[in-house]
Amino acid sequence: MTHQRFKAVLVALISVALFNLAAPAWAGLPQGNAVKDPTAILRDALPFDQDDIRQLQHRLELTSDDLRAKRWSALGKTVSRSQALLKTRRNTILDAVPEPLRDQATALLSDVDAGLEQMAAQVKAVDKPAFIVDRRTTLTRIGDVERLLVQDGFERPIPAEFDALPRLQGRAVVNISTTKGDLTTVVDGYNAPLTSGAFIDLALKGFYDGLPFNRAEDFYVLQTGDPVGPEIGYIDPSTKQERHVPLEIRVPGEADTLYNETFEDVGMFKATPTLPFATLGTLGWAHSANELDDGSSQFFMFLYEAELTPAGLNLVDGRNTAFGYVVDGFDVLEELGVDDAIKTVTVVDGANQLKAHA
Repeated sequence: MTHQRFKAVLVALISVALFNLAAPAWAGLPQGNAVKDPTAILRDALPFDQDDIRQLQHRLELTSDDLRAKRWSALGKTVSRSQALLKTRRNTILDAVPEPLRDQATALLSDVDAGLEQMAAQVKAVDKPAFIVDRRTTLTRIGDVERLLVQDGFERPIPAEFDALPRLQGRAVVNISTTKGDLTTVVDGYNAPLTSGAFIDLALKGFYDGLPFNRAEDFYVLQTGDPVGPEIGYIDPSTKQERHVPLEIRVPGEADTLYNETFEDVGMFKATPTLPFATLGTLGWAHSANELDDGSSQFFMFLYEAELTPAGLNLVDGRNTAFGYVVDGFDVLEELGVDDAIKTVTVVDGANQLKAHA
């Protein structure tokens, strides 16, 4: 069988095979987000309303096409327009930042100014590697400003039926140490508070420490979180029952989060989740093929492979909850398999954002 034929067969098998709790459930081919950079996805997922800084962010992110095509004149115009945008809208951006954080935002925007000047210089020098480095640094500073724009204590409304579940109010940085090396992940409680809360709660309890990767699908997923023994999820010591976390998906522009409803259920066949399965290392929560609300502790890391799971067209968006992204350690992720295991899961930052159940 040729490599291409193998991939075609694998796609067909994956698309019809709904998994039990030992693996994620997915079906269909909903449209997804074409952005493949996890840091860009995380910037876009920040809940704030300030169009100018978002426009500046997107302008710089979209320079990739011109850069690949070596359209230096177009790149120069984009950088110049970005400088003009920041000059004319700086005060409007700063006015949207809470007053106690405004000095910090002012300093960060000065860094953005310097970064744009450096990018302009790299355009004149036709220096692609340096341009990429300066753009990455500048976008990081823009993202830092955007984080300041998120209202302190921001919390999305959650149905009362889930009051017993922990939730994460904000973001957490988590280190996953494995037998092949370490992964750094960002877990997003802004857009998946219950799923992120369950994950961080279990991480702090040491639940994942020492667990093996119990399932590996080439080009698709690597999964863990199945505890030792007959149970397939986390048993809450207070209830003696398996704790269940609902399917939880946000869509940009929608007021309410979808709980225990797939895109297919609500007719959103071309919707793009706020947190899409669009890049290597997307963190997803596993549930059974028959139920949407029985995910408990098992999670998977999406093994993005361009030909099988192209950004913008995959088998998972709208069927599983994405709750974060690997942001460092991709070389390690690509080496992991069912012969490997988690050593420890450590919450590096953001543990204070975890809110215990009611």
